[in-house]
Amino acid sequence: MGIDRRAEDLHALQPDPLEPIAEEVERYVAALQELAESDPDVAGRQAWTQIRLAGMRAGRRRSEVLDSLNRMFRLGTVPEAPLEGPYDGLVVTTRTFALTDPLFRVLVSIWMPWVGKRFDAETMSGDNLMVPSARAPAKLLWPSYQFRDIGEGRYAAFRFRSYAGTGTIDRDRQVLKIDYDSAENPDFLIRDILDELVEILPRVYLGKVLVRISEHIRWLGAYFALRPPAPGSP
Repeated sequence: MGIDRRAEDLHALQPDPLEPIAEEVERYVAALQELAESDPDVAGRQAWTQIRLAGMRAGRRRSEVLDSLNRMFRLGTVPEAPLEGPYDGLVVTTRTFALTDPLFRVLVSIWMPWVGKRFDAETMSGDNLMVPSARAPAKLLWPSYQFRDIGEGRYAAFRFRSYAGTGTIDRDRQVLKIDYDSAENPDFLIRDILDELVEILPRVYLGKVLVRISEHIRWLGAYFALRPPAPGSP
């Protein structure tokens, strides 16, 4: 009876998938966090669905989506367990300018060379997983940089170090920082990127891509999400 009542309550909180209010999305994800104590798999799937739906709405409801994603991010915490191995990645939406975001969304829908990240918990480091077609444009941008073939149609690139710290924008939150500022990465663009990641549900991670535009200023350029690969996937 208690489980049925909880399911009914959760269903009543579920926001409209097409035209939600950001506060409704926040309440629903907070309710999923409570559900995760008893059913983490269902809660995690529902949270991932909310992230994907936000990305699908971004073209029509940019302000709401950015508000919803920020609220979800602020519900998250530093990952409880160190991240280890590969994680599937999703670019949820860019956050450039109102006039340029539609162009970036079209490009991402046609071709997305980034498919996730790999983490090494022991060394607190990792890299990004790319598809083979990423190599040609990368050669134009970074002629001397080499992608590393790791098999199964994947290449590794742009190593990072990871560590917990205070959020750059969310100063009242602790996040996992994914830092690309090292000599092995290209100077152009890559070394100016700092990702900040939180775990919003067990094995569901939401991140902000922060780009350095001056010594003390970083600009929020995109949201992305990570989760472990499905069983049987590369």
